[in-house]
Amino acid sequence: MSAIADEDFADAAGKQARREKLFARINKIDTYLKVLGLGWGTPILRAAAGDNPKAQGREVLRQLGVPLVAILAFLMLWAHLAPQVQTSLGAVPGPAQVWEQMLSLHEDATRKADKESAFYERQEERNEKLIAEGKEDRVKWREFTGAPSYYDQIWTSIQTVFFGFLLATVVAVPIGIICGLSPTASAAFNPLIQIFKPVSPLAWLPIVTMVVSAVYVTNDGLFSKSFLNSAITVTLCSLWPTLINTAHGVASIDKDLVNVSRVLKMSTWSKITRLVLPSAQPLIFTGLRLSLGVGWMVLIAAEMLAQNPGLGKFVWDEFQNGSSQSLAKIMVAVFTIGVIGFLLDRMMYAIQTLLTHTNNR
Repeated sequence: MSAIADEDFADAAGKQARREKLFARINKIDTYLKVLGLGWGTPILRAAAGDNPKAQGREVLRQLGVPLVAILAFLMLWAHLAPQVQTSLGAVPGPAQVWEQMLSLHEDATRKADKESAFYERQEERNEKLIAEGKEDRVKWREFTGAPSYYDQIWTSIQTVFFGFLLATVVAVPIGIICGLSPTASAAFNPLIQIFKPVSPLAWLPIVTMVVSAVYVTNDGLFSKSFLNSAITVTLCSLWPTLINTAHGVASIDKDLVNVSRVLKMSTWSKITRLVLPSAQPLIFTGLRLSLGVGWMVLIAAEMLAQNPGLGKFVWDEFQNGSSQSLAKIMVAVFTIGVIGFLLDRMMYAIQTLLTHTNNR
């Protein structure tokens, strides 16, 4: 009897160990699911593992079911109210019309991609024929000059916002560190921060345009002037959250750590890289996430006025076009901007999670 009891106890202990190991894996997976905005997947995994299925089912309903019901209610309300609002371009399009224009933009982008591919194929065949005939001097390589597709405009906007965001980071993080380490520097920069932080991109853009036109005089440079106008405007409007959060994070470092660095006679560079940055990382990344979000919002207005061929120009061109499909296409752009903004935030949160191991979202 004692041997049987011991075997039963060993089996139970083994099952408990396997169960704990399984839930440890689920908890690890939960971190990645939250990064992707798929936190509702965790209770499904827990229920499949046998962890109180009813309670996990309620959690799935809360995290997934409620948002889906809210989205469905929004779509129904939108479909009902949209036809009742008449504009100069006709009735406000409902979900069906917006979906139709999204498919139309996809088909148009596919046609343009095929046309571009055919253009380069013909050019390559023509040049190969000239080379074979010994007429290398007549070989010419030309860029495709067709209008950009909707996907090309999305890619242009993403490139522009990242360029402006990187410039903002390069400027904001060092200044934030200086302000956090030195109360005198903080007092010097604070009035400038408070004055320039609320300035609209619509106010910055004319100044940026004139400065870029005066300084960037070449027409064969790596970047177009419209691209630089939009990117620099994004920089000027998005650097403040990173600067402020960096300064606050550095200033909040434990004073005992600062005293230890003095006792060890650490150099300024060692102090910054080994003490300041690791300690301030969570707040710095919070500032970076905020800056990227601000930059993405600012970008659309900047592209409208700078005529940078991105989503902002797409919205402006459709507004100026005034066709019966223009309003639906603008709404497609609105949803595109929102989805990309969400993905950019998730991307920054993923990087923050990997580098700082925090649970702040």
